[in-house]
This record gives sequence, C-alpha cells and structure tokens, in this order.
Amino acid sequence: MPEPRQASNAVALEQTDDTPLIEITGATVCRGNNCVFDDFSLTLSQHESVVILGPNGAGKTTLLKLLMREIYPLWRDHPVIRILGKERNDIWELRRQLGIISADLQEHYSPEVLGRQVVLSGFFSSVGVWGHHRLTDEQHQRVETVLSQLEVKDLADRAFGELSSGQQRRLLLGRALVNAPAHLILDEPTSGLDLSATFQYLQTMRELIRSGHTLVLVTHHIHEIPPEVTRVVMLNQGKVWADGEKTEMLTESRLSSLYGVDVRLVESAGWYQVMPV
Repeated sequence: MPEPRQASNAVALEQTDDTPLIEITGATVCRGNNCVFDDFSLTLSQHESVVILGPNGAGKTTLLKLLMREIYPLWRDHPVIRILGKERNDIWELRRQLGIISADLQEHYSPEVLGRQVVLSGFFSSVGVWGHHRLTDEQHQRVETVLSQLEVKDLADRAFGELSSGQQRRLLLGRALVNAPAHLILDEPTSGLDLSATFQYLQTMRELIRSGHTLVLVTHHIHEIPPEVTRVVMLNQGKVWADGEKTEMLTESRLSSLYGVDVRLVESAGWYQVMPV
C-alpha cells in the first residue's frame, strides 16, 4: 500500500490536555434480559489511536451506543461515562471534538439526498438537511473544503442512492469532518467495500492520523488496522479481554483464543491479516 501523504486541508490540532478522551467506570448495561456489560471499565487517551477488536457479540455495538447516548448504563452514585472529562456534554461542543461514524448511519439516508446535503447534515447531527436548518456561508465553504480534502467533489450533486458503498462511506466521513473534530470513532469503516474502495478508505484513515487526529476504530476485521494504530483493546463477552501495545496483542495465540479458531497471522509493512491454519 502506498505511503500516506499529509492531508492537504488538515485541521491544526494541539493535543496537550491529559484529560481522557473516554472514561468508563463500572458500567452495567442491560438490553432486555441480557446484561451486556457488568462493571465494565475502559479509559482511552486523547493522544493515541486505538482499535477496539472483538468477535460478534463481544460488546462493540453496545459500547458505540453508549458513546452515542443511544443507550444508558444503570444508575450509579458516581459518574459512569465521561467524554473529554464531562459526564454531560454540550452537544455543540462535543461535535467539534468527537466525530462518530456508525455503520448504521449509512442505511438511514434517503436515496434521493444529494452528496453535499449528506456532508452539510453533519452540522446538525441530522439525517439530511431540512427547511428549518439555517446554514451560513462559512459552513457552505467548509463543506466544499471537506469535499476537496476527501476527493469527492464530483459526488456533491449526485443522489446518495446512486453511489457505491465506498462513495457513500466517504461522504459520511465528510459529514463527521465538517465540524473539524480532533477525535474520530469509526465503526467497521470498510465493511462491504471492494478492494479499491477499502484501500482508498484505509489511506484516508492513515492521513487523518498523520495530520493529528485521534482515531478509535471499532471492528472485528484485522485488515482494517492502520500501521499508525498503537494500542489494541480486545473485547470478549462484554469484558476487556486484553489490552496493550499492538505488537503484544496481535499474535497468533491471542487472536486464536479471542475468536475461538486457529489462525495464522501475517504482517507486512505494519499491516496485519489472518488466514486459516
């Protein structure tokens, strides 16, 4: 894979605050009669790019829904979830600091919405742009900048439903980037993409890390982990199963145990892939 280039329109980011990006302490989360998390704790720094890795059913989706405030932990007499040091965040300030790109989001957009409107909707955390939304010239200009940065200006006036999955995914990334967040959470970003679209998206992820963004990647795909990611948190059965430096975590024995199947691990230029034994 080619060496990543610096993003031409990267936001200048200064990471000097030692406040954790995400701090979860003793969270218990039940969905129906099933307790997915029981006394779950996890802390992620603002200054490292991390992958949350685990098989289906490990708790990755529940973790994302917690961070997006779609579900809530059981009440405790202490703060259970803090994002950037705050238990309750001002939504407008949070958008400027943390962008979350969920796999579910792609399915919620109308096929008729235009690519530019997808990106514009990031200013309102909405699905599309509606009559009551008021956009400034500065916001319109910011959208054009992001479209250029992601090399998708040709998609601006095309209907979302006419685009490939890879093109749609890049517009959704643009939706998050319009607020210039320092931190991004990506949910299985290349799932369903062909090789060309996958490599293009992975290249963009590398550029974002190189330009100063913190990436939190939530996935079960080993091949999605860019070389710049330094920490691996392994989830299994609603618990932090293992946590540490990437080179210590990504081993054949650990991955075989995590996924319950014997694998052979291949590494090349900082990228990893697994194959059956």
